[in-house]
Amino acid sequence: MLRINRMIFRFLTLFCLLSLLGTNGIAQKDSAKKLQILVFPVLTRSIETSWSFGVAGTSTFRMSASDTISRTSNLQTIVLYSLKKQLVAAINGAQYFKNEQYVLNEQISYSSFPDKFWGLGNQTLDQAEEAYDFQQFYTYLHLMRQVGKGMFIGGLYEYQNLLETNYKAGGIFDQEQVVGRKGYHISGLGLSFTIDTRNNAFAPTKGNFAQIYFNHFTPVFGSEHRYTNIVIDLRKYMTFRKNGVLALQAYSFNNTGNDVPLRSLATLGGMNSMRGYYDGRYRDKNQLVFQAEFRQHLFKRFGAVAFGNIGDVSHNLAYQLADLKYSFGAGLRYAINKSEKLNIRLDYGMGPGKNHGFYFELGEAF
Repeated sequence: MLRINRMIFRFLTLFCLLSLLGTNGIAQKDSAKKLQILVFPVLTRSIETSWSFGVAGTSTFRMSASDTISRTSNLQTIVLYSLKKQLVAAINGAQYFKNEQYVLNEQISYSSFPDKFWGLGNQTLDQAEEAYDFQQFYTYLHLMRQVGKGMFIGGLYEYQNLLETNYKAGGIFDQEQVVGRKGYHISGLGLSFTIDTRNNAFAPTKGNFAQIYFNHFTPVFGSEHRYTNIVIDLRKYMTFRKNGVLALQAYSFNNTGNDVPLRSLATLGGMNSMRGYYDGRYRDKNQLVFQAEFRQHLFKRFGAVAFGNIGDVSHNLAYQLADLKYSFGAGLRYAINKSEKLNIRLDYGMGPGKNHGFYFELGEAF
């Protein structure tokens, strides 16, 4: 799927936001279903957006008051406008129905976004950077049905409408004849298989997550481009001593066919993996990333992490050891909902050369 939330939910904010969350945020609670709502102003900064401001909200709840088995459901919303004239409005969440017989994940967004492009492939040069901007509507829906303890099969739907792009005529986009550079829409249906034994949806301390899915885009479903997207996401969480957690992830994002449009390509970087790289610094049909993060609770609502990543993009699934990119970094955590382990995270990631930057996010990277 198009990880549009990697672009949307990346924050760097002033530490005073923490006090806003604790005192001035608008909070409501429905004890019957344990509904908790938090709305707060946001002043943010990231590698891609510079300074941004807006409003964000998060709600946690249970779909059934009598359900003690299901994990807590969540829904997050945000509206941001940046000094680079970027506008983003998005809804992102996961709902766990009674006894987790069904699970629904959704992402819905609108973006008007000046961005950067260095060309296709894993050898693009820093000086090749070109600016472009786009407007986009995006919808992703994924409904899963439990077929065994911690096992799910599902169906998913993805729609993307790239309304308009503006780029340098005769530049890299035209020279490389990038598919979809003049706007397009895609629509695809797919299937998934998931094993999920994590003990928490926001910040697991133990358990596993394994998911494989494919999504096929074809004119039969109303898509202007024909290709298939295949994703494998493997994660493991292990508790160390009393307050430490080691989180591991292997992530593979692949496309088949030669008709993959611009914003469906694999991108290296962003808030969820390869932190420190601009999201899209390297772009191609396929991506492979490994990352590890050690999370340590410090005191009260505060924690700290250290992380490392290695990965690359490729055109034909042939990854060369000498070409692999890496990044590493550290960060702080503050629990805005201690019982549900919902954290704000402040991370600094760095890689070789000009690849470095801060992230301020709601929820863990993975």
